[in-house]
Amino acid sequence: MIWQPLLLSLKLGVIVTAVMLVITLPLAALFTRVRRRWLALVESFATLPMVLPPTVVGFYLLIAFAPTSPWGAWLERTIGLRLAFSFPGIVLASCIASLPFMLQSLKSGMQGLDSRLWEASYSLGKGRVETLLRVILPNMRPALFSGMILTFAHTLGEFGVVLMVGGSIPGQTKTISVALFERVEALDFAVAHRYALVMVVISYTAVLALNLLQRVQLERRS
Repeated sequence: MIWQPLLLSLKLGVIVTAVMLVITLPLAALFTRVRRRWLALVESFATLPMVLPPTVVGFYLLIAFAPTSPWGAWLERTIGLRLAFSFPGIVLASCIASLPFMLQSLKSGMQGLDSRLWEASYSLGKGRVETLLRVILPNMRPALFSGMILTFAHTLGEFGVVLMVGGSIPGQTKTISVALFERVEALDFAVAHRYALVMVVISYTAVLALNLLQRVQLERRS
């Protein structure tokens, strides 16, 4: 039972990181390459979960996912999918909450590249998708890895959004952060220490990987 929330959190982190990588890569290219003022509205909306309290994000997502909402009712009626208090629901909620972390990392990586890379690829007959995947992506690996590490670590430690949307269903929505909160509420500090220690180790490993990645990047530039 102690390992079940951790395994669920790791599964959630891997899925969210993979989904965010696919979604935010074209978004980062759009925000970097296209000069339109109205895109600032879209980018600000995508970045909003970074500054909003997680409970606020979780509350509105719970309202949207509820079976009584138009979208929630349509999903359950059409494909039999209930997002509120389910694993698919916390996956989608975590994707929304973690989107800014991957998006900002990839955008920063693209902005640091020479813009002539895009033009050179286009002049050689490469399309936008092929240019993005075969030219731009290999040249921004540090930013890519940073985004993946930040997204995974943030998803693993997310509490407010997951609790609001998923509750605490063992094996389905009870992640390690939710389990830690419950053990503290029950004054079971022995088990709470185990959960907390695991999260400290994983978080420290993520921070260490980021720092090493940045140092390697600086050494290559120098």
